[in-house]
Amino acid sequence: MARTSSDIVIAAPPSRIMDVIADFDGYPSWATGVRVADVVATTEGDRPEQVHFVLEAAPIRDQYDLGYVWDDDRSVSWHLVERGSMLTSMDGSYDLEPVGDDSTRVTYQLSVDVSIPMLGMLKRKAEKVIIDTALKGLKKHVEGTRG
Repeated sequence: MARTSSDIVIAAPPSRIMDVIADFDGYPSWATGVRVADVVATTEGDRPEQVHFVLEAAPIRDQYDLGYVWDDDRSVSWHLVERGSMLTSMDGSYDLEPVGDDSTRVTYQLSVDVSIPMLGMLKRKAEKVIIDTALKGLKKHVEGTRG
């Protein structure tokens, strides 16, 4: 499955960015379209392992669960574990790479399949919009909540 990818540099260390990524209760305040993000299960290290989402991002309205795998503050990947009515597959990751003075390059990769037929070109464009919106929201949220 082909993945769409993009990156952004955020003025914060990887640990602070990963704390924001792992704080699913906060997603509705900065992740466009996410209405609910409830942690269903956690790892032994207290990071979310399964999260239930309610998404309202026109034209997609769906509920689904994602499973997460954490690699300290270096990366997190996820995959669809409980299908929704529209989403049939979702695989993604955030990779964090320290750059310069207390900044981090965040690379977001995503591959999504939906139950409605969609041309590959349109699917990749939709993935790109999702990725770019998420990266900008993450950057704004992290840089606006210094601490």
